[in-house]
Amino acid sequence: MDAKQRNSIELTRVLPAEFLHNSGYEVVFVDVMDKLIEQLQNTPKYTVTEIGAEGEHSFTIDNYRAINSKTHLKDVVSEIASADVVTCAVGPNILKFIADPIAQGIDARSKSEPLAVIACENMIGGTDKLKEFIVTKLSSTSTDELPKKARFANSAIDRIVPGQDPNAGLNVKIEKFYEWCVDSTPFKGMQGDHPDIKGVHFVDDLVPYIERKLFTVNTSHATAAYYGHNRHKRTIHDAMADDDIVKIVREALAETSSLIVGKHGIHEAEQKEYVEKIIKRISNPHLEDVVERVGRAPIRKLGRKERFIGPAAELAEKGEKVDALLGAVEMALRFQNVEGDEESAELAKILKDQDAKQATKTLTGLDEGHKLFDRVQQIVAKVQKS
Repeated sequence: MDAKQRNSIELTRVLPAEFLHNSGYEVVFVDVMDKLIEQLQNTPKYTVTEIGAEGEHSFTIDNYRAINSKTHLKDVVSEIASADVVTCAVGPNILKFIADPIAQGIDARSKSEPLAVIACENMIGGTDKLKEFIVTKLSSTSTDELPKKARFANSAIDRIVPGQDPNAGLNVKIEKFYEWCVDSTPFKGMQGDHPDIKGVHFVDDLVPYIERKLFTVNTSHATAAYYGHNRHKRTIHDAMADDDIVKIVREALAETSSLIVGKHGIHEAEQKEYVEKIIKRISNPHLEDVVERVGRAPIRKLGRKERFIGPAAELAEKGEKVDALLGAVEMALRFQNVEGDEESAELAKILKDQDAKQATKTLTGLDEGHKLFDRVQQIVAKVQKS
């Protein structure tokens, strides 16, 4: 397919756009933020700066357009109807809001090749969740017809995006390291078997990659953030300069590594090397990231399949150690009423209005009979009393 005929719809601006641009796609950005869309429409290119241990490297992103879905929804639908790929990294809570225009675009689709839909969220089964919302919005496409019009692939994307300079305009700073794995199985039978996107690692079994990333990168990052917040550290780097916090993070990763190695057959030495790489990455002083930004949305991060309760629940079922993970849960529960984070205020309200048993159910999704439930309930009660 000629590069000029390849186009993608991007419902974010930081992560997949770089890969799509470098693969010859014309990128169409979609958002509801008037100022951002106007900037993109009036600026022919912007700079991405990659930050690594050896320094910085910058390059430009161009060949893109931008559409405001709030004011030009029909244009968005038309673009999706003719696009090759739709990606998003909007946050799990926003998926339901972007489902409708994608569904309308699928309904209107007439291209012979199905649309590739890939959600790049920090969650397990992000594209599956987006698909659930999309299916409820389809009007003219039946369940049987859907695979002919769209294929939905889960992904695991690992790249740290620190807080951005408020005066940077469209320019973005990101970590140089990345790993983007996408499930290849939904694309079987398509031309080329999967979309042609440079830098993507297409795999037949995504679960090991998702869980290794979520239970190593996200667990360590959030643990450092919540302990850092409770100990009045400003940035993740400041937190990881504290030997005691580093020890705690390592203990949490020792627990999750036990699960990852045993469950997915990843060699212990390989996982140990991966952990060391992650510790080094989140400690990078050039990736300055405020602990409150990394810790935001604590209710989501305390979820049943998320970075703390997810691995702790499986380990508890096996009778294995979960002390460090539960320590991180306590610190997350103490992340209350943080300025600029609505979920932290909601967390405080839940802990105030509900008893320990009900709050444990509400926040973690654990069944009362689960082996982990009583221990988490005790922590909830402890936080409520303090």
